[in-house]
Amino acid sequence: MRKKLAEKTLEGIDIFSGAGGMSLGAESAGIRVRFAVDIDTYAIQTYQYNYPETHAICKDIKEVSPDEVCSSQPFIVFGGPPCQGFSNSYTRRNEDLENPRNWMFKQFVQFVQELQPCWFVFENVEGFTRFCKGKLVEELKAALIKAGYPHLYSNVLNASDFGVPQTRKRFFLIGNNLEIQFTDPVKSNNIVTVHEALADLPSLKNGEQSEKLPYKDIVPLSRYAARMRQNSVSSVQNFVSQNKEYVIERYKYIRPGQNWQAIPESLMQNYKDRDRCHTGIYRRLDPAMPAVVIANYRKNMLIHPFEDRGLSLREAARLQSFPDDFIFQGTLDSMQQQIGNAVPPLLAEKIFKQIIQLTVG
Repeated sequence: MRKKLAEKTLEGIDIFSGAGGMSLGAESAGIRVRFAVDIDTYAIQTYQYNYPETHAICKDIKEVSPDEVCSSQPFIVFGGPPCQGFSNSYTRRNEDLENPRNWMFKQFVQFVQELQPCWFVFENVEGFTRFCKGKLVEELKAALIKAGYPHLYSNVLNASDFGVPQTRKRFFLIGNNLEIQFTDPVKSNNIVTVHEALADLPSLKNGEQSEKLPYKDIVPLSRYAARMRQNSVSSVQNFVSQNKEYVIERYKYIRPGQNWQAIPESLMQNYKDRDRCHTGIYRRLDPAMPAVVIANYRKNMLIHPFEDRGLSLREAARLQSFPDDFIFQGTLDSMQQQIGNAVPPLLAEKIFKQIIQLTVG
């Protein structure tokens, strides 16, 4: 089996693909992604722009049959069903197994069951493991074992342990029908900081919309930044949301690593109950640490480590480990959400490289 796999192209299918963070990791590891499926129009536009040779389908996954995207056994099927229903804030309000958005994982199981890939990688937020006291994870595992995948690995991995300049914990469930036991990917030797990730990107103003700007002349350039810009000659998509002046005034009081609590109470009068503000609101990134989670960074009003403004699109992409030649499509709001929803490509790459190593040596 291993010899035959080594002699053929390793092909994959990305379902719930979003903009293509996992696909980028797969391609970097040596997997050719043949098909991708997602319901978001702008995300699929981004996907098609960056992966012109992949057949990207913009449909509700429930309307796509597995044989529509693949007529032969793929090497791997991977993806992360929508995770809003499993986030910490959502589950506190609505831990409901009957909610349709919490059952999208069944579509993933259907694809695995019908296509019988050699491997699958299921990804979701850390909160997935706690949903309904773990019942959802157990049901998912049982369904995949029944589909012919008895060798399962599950763990919560932190992206910052694998070369991503961001503390982002994600749940992975990985299995195969090759009688191979997956093990934890090897962690990186060094943690990449916000400063190492962003220092060479251009200074910007609140609301700036510069398509292309020169990089800063930084010596020495960090290894991380060098990798991110290896196929680029300038920084592109330097788009910053326009914040109102009173918001910018609040930013001025917040030091690296601090959040809204550093803002004078006199500037927070529009908050009815200031004590109920989430700790992630108005957080200035600490340049000496990995970033906090890059989710919807505009709504959370994440602040640049040194400048009194929000993060640019390119800065957020860097913190997610998207290289600078990866171009996003759609409205600014949509592009920001695509970045926030993505699996960090470098984290995905480490997982796929481990799978290939275990399979073909």
